[in-house]
Amino acid sequence: MRTLSVVVPVYNNAETLAELHRQLVGHLESLTPQVDHEVIYVNDGSTDGSLVVLKELRAKDARVVLVDLSRNFGQVPAIIAGWDHARGDAVVNIAADLQDPVEQVGRMAAEWEKGADIVASYREERQDGLGSRLASSLAYSFWRWSLPQLPPGGFDTALLSRRALEAVKQLQERNRFFQGDILWVGFDVKFIPQARLARPTGASGYTFDKKLRYFLKSYLSVSYLPIRFMSLVGFLTALAGFVYTGVVLHAYTQGKPPFGWTPIMLAILILGGLIMIMLGIIGEYVWRIYDETKRKPIYIVKDLLR
Repeated sequence: MRTLSVVVPVYNNAETLAELHRQLVGHLESLTPQVDHEVIYVNDGSTDGSLVVLKELRAKDARVVLVDLSRNFGQVPAIIAGWDHARGDAVVNIAADLQDPVEQVGRMAAEWEKGADIVASYREERQDGLGSRLASSLAYSFWRWSLPQLPPGGFDTALLSRRALEAVKQLQERNRFFQGDILWVGFDVKFIPQARLARPTGASGYTFDKKLRYFLKSYLSVSYLPIRFMSLVGFLTALAGFVYTGVVLHAYTQGKPPFGWTPIMLAILILGGLIMIMLGIIGEYVWRIYDETKRKPIYIVKDLLR
């Protein structure tokens, strides 16, 4: 019998953990053909009592693995920590807030049983707020310029066979892009739809600030388009400068007075602003290079209960 490892990153989800575990285990035990399973909960520096709940679940269920990180490292590092401690023939991640239906695990496992190495659940519909949906739509529009195979709504839940998982684990960058890493390794990906459910309780800890930082970090890690954009802007600016020079020379030949200081000041302000923006983009790339050279681990395990 093959084993399926389920990774659940946890950050302040004390109110939903017991219900999630009940639903998840019940669903895993009902799968046909049967698969053995382990549930790996990764406590990502929770401060609301989630660790207490997880220890209770571990005491009641020997198939629970508890990975307690030393602090909050973020959702993607928590998932990677779960991957590193998974022993199954395949591994799948699921959210701890009950927004991912547990039945999706069975649908993905069925595709795995058919031979798929990677199964990704793209979001067919969301029950988030309008602002969140618009922001996500805009972010994925940018991502898809560099990753055309990425579904329009993206995916946060993916099942990887053991050989696909080992391939992804070879990627050692600190600034990781979950979807990009999975699509990059080259295995065929089976996409299946998934409805994103409304959060039953509490508020998301994934604030706009965190989403923006993750977008910038992940986009710069997979795309050279910002650098290409800078080159294009530089070319167009130089072209505009030559055109403006021609206009000024033509004015002189016609005996017209010079335009004065206003156009010059506008040009200086515009060029100065563009230069600062471009330096900022270059600085983001340089910082990521420097960050990689330090070789810090992306997570630290404080305690492991298996």
